[in-house]
Amino acid sequence: MSHPKVVIVGAGSLFFGRKSIWQMVHSPWLRDGTLALVDTDAVRLDRMRRLAEMVITRNDAPLKLEASTDRCDVLAGADFVVLSFAHRNAYYRGVDCQTSERYGVRMCSGDTIGPGGVFRSLREWPEIAGVAEDVLDLCPDARVVNYINPTAVHGIGLRRFYPQIKSFAICDAQYKLRPRFAGLAGVPTDDKLRVLTAGPNHFTWLLEASYDGRDLVPTIVAQVRAAADRDFNTQAQGAATNAKGWLNNSIAIELYEALGVLPTVLGHTKEYVPFYQRAGLAGRDRHPPLKVFEVPDRMRWTEEVWQRVDDYVEGRVGIAEFNTEFGPDPATDMIEAILDGKGRRFFANTMNGGAVPNMADDAFLELYCTMGPDGPVPLSHPPMPRGVRGRCEQILDTHELTAEAAQRQDRTLARRALLTDPLTMSIGDADAILDELFDAQAEVLEGYEQGSAVPV
Repeated sequence: MSHPKVVIVGAGSLFFGRKSIWQMVHSPWLRDGTLALVDTDAVRLDRMRRLAEMVITRNDAPLKLEASTDRCDVLAGADFVVLSFAHRNAYYRGVDCQTSERYGVRMCSGDTIGPGGVFRSLREWPEIAGVAEDVLDLCPDARVVNYINPTAVHGIGLRRFYPQIKSFAICDAQYKLRPRFAGLAGVPTDDKLRVLTAGPNHFTWLLEASYDGRDLVPTIVAQVRAAADRDFNTQAQGAATNAKGWLNNSIAIELYEALGVLPTVLGHTKEYVPFYQRAGLAGRDRHPPLKVFEVPDRMRWTEEVWQRVDDYVEGRVGIAEFNTEFGPDPATDMIEAILDGKGRRFFANTMNGGAVPNMADDAFLELYCTMGPDGPVPLSHPPMPRGVRGRCEQILDTHELTAEAAQRQDRTLARRALLTDPLTMSIGDADAILDELFDAQAEVLEGYEQGSAVPV
């Protein structure tokens, strides 16, 4: 594949759009191909198109550029289709989180588990399914890379309902995992470093960390424990006060002591367990309930990022600075690895296929994989420890039910997914949350009906 075509559906994505431009220009495997930008927002698409043109010119890259508000204009001939979009992401996450908080469900992120995870899936899946239909029609051999939360739900949906499509899912949370653990342990990030984590996306656990055969887990735990001692001092250097970062090291150590294995993406994982939803009756909890996702902060960050794009496009910041501001991204790195055939390894979301021996082959897990022409192939992992394995299974059941509810547009299955969810403690409260969120999101959740509630 000498001139690969990469289509970005959701080019206005602030997490991925700018990074994809950087990688497509700088990668020797991608820069002589085609980058096709798609976004339904014509204004944002034009800003990203202009930015891409400036970066291509600045770097004298032979990269061809296409842009359209209609994905069907550019899908023909695509080799890779990356999904990276959301419908009013911060606004609806705020609706989900604020509504759920009134009923005692606290979400620090609100986009993968709990009512937030269920309802974001219901909002985003119809567009994902529409892209899948168009891929089958216009570029059936293309590989689809999902970058949309809840990563596991949408990954499951693509595998189950569009098995003809070659697809896998990714998450940037795992991208810096190896450097992070190597830094904590004081070892290089070379081939002697072995880091294996597993679990559903955002609920992954450190099953092995070693360097040249030497166990690094005790050192890593000791470093996290030392950081935990500083967590309650909000004035300490590096102390996080936002909902996703707040008390993460301390909570990680508490979960390690309770379950015997260290969580790896604590900013999300702490939202998947019920321990931090309310204060215990005995008054012996180490940690207060979770902070709730801060919509104003996300809105402010979004405005700042778009301002930065405008600064480049309108010449207030020299485009040469773009080259130093960005770097490789998981999606385009993995696309490059599929093309170069060097057997590079990444964390990716895909079917277990026996990689974790005591979990089902069709469990959709985030695993360390060799990336090549066949896509991600998971390495062999240690078994999932008991106490964590059961929680993983419950989360996967929630995700499977959510995917089925989104595909069928079935309110009964959405209810069942919410009642299976680990954060749900009351059937009555879950029904109240369900009713309020369907009412509040009627404009984007049309057609949901009560189903037959048959087993799926």
